[in-house]
Amino acid sequence: MFDRFDIDDLLLRALKEDMPMGDITTDNTISEYSKSHAYFISKDEGVLAGVDIAKRVFELLDSTVAFKKYFNDGDVIRKTDVIAEVEGNTRALLKAERTALNIMQRLSGIATKARLFSEEVKDLPVKIVDTRKTTPGLRMLEKYAVRVGGAYNHRFCLSDGVLIKDNHIKAAGGVKKAIEMVRGNIPHTVKIEVETENMDMVKEAVEAGADIIMLDNMSLDMMREAVRFINKRADVEASGNVNINTVRDIALTGVDIISVGELTHSVRAFDISMKFK
Repeated sequence: MFDRFDIDDLLLRALKEDMPMGDITTDNTISEYSKSHAYFISKDEGVLAGVDIAKRVFELLDSTVAFKKYFNDGDVIRKTDVIAEVEGNTRALLKAERTALNIMQRLSGIATKARLFSEEVKDLPVKIVDTRKTTPGLRMLEKYAVRVGGAYNHRFCLSDGVLIKDNHIKAAGGVKKAIEMVRGNIPHTVKIEVETENMDMVKEAVEAGADIIMLDNMSLDMMREAVRFINKRADVEASGNVNINTVRDIALTGVDIISVGELTHSVRAFDISMKFK
């Protein structure tokens, strides 16, 4: 699923953030030899994501911890469902609790949102994708949660795909000029996507040979016109202020991809609690 070293580094940084000089409450109220048994209970309904990552948080503080899960990532969980149980050193359980919960709650919220959007267009030939509007440091996990929910990933970072946006176009001197400049400096295997705001820009992008044309904040009528004009000469992506009430109408314009910043930038965390037995 992930590179273990990358995940461990991320989780250790999160744990250090939460207790840079130890846990002065736990370390002074709980015996270092104490053992406890706790369970995770859902107080929400939606799609689970991050349960194995939560398990790893506990393992980093207690290598002998016993973690038993009853649901897997991608499963639909409901209120009062027991997601997993954990048994081990009490101090370790208490110190890992908030970091494990924060991650599982955040990722489950994203997976649930991604599932809602995907279900809205499941009968149409369109992909729902995320954006780079992610929490700094957590992009790898958040984009994983998008996939768990049934949606797809856009580019992970600025290094793995060309996306010429409005400011690039202004600085370069136009759509055609920007495409020509980037094409002369990248491998032939890399696709070029360009953001457009009106039909003149769409026509210029097609003429310049863009591989993917993004229709940014266009009306439905203009999107339909753009899809007809492009006529399969490039993949078409719709973007800008997409929400659960508009996504299906946008999909019906004939676009191939719909990017949704809401999948990650404004998600409500899932409600999960850890309770000691």
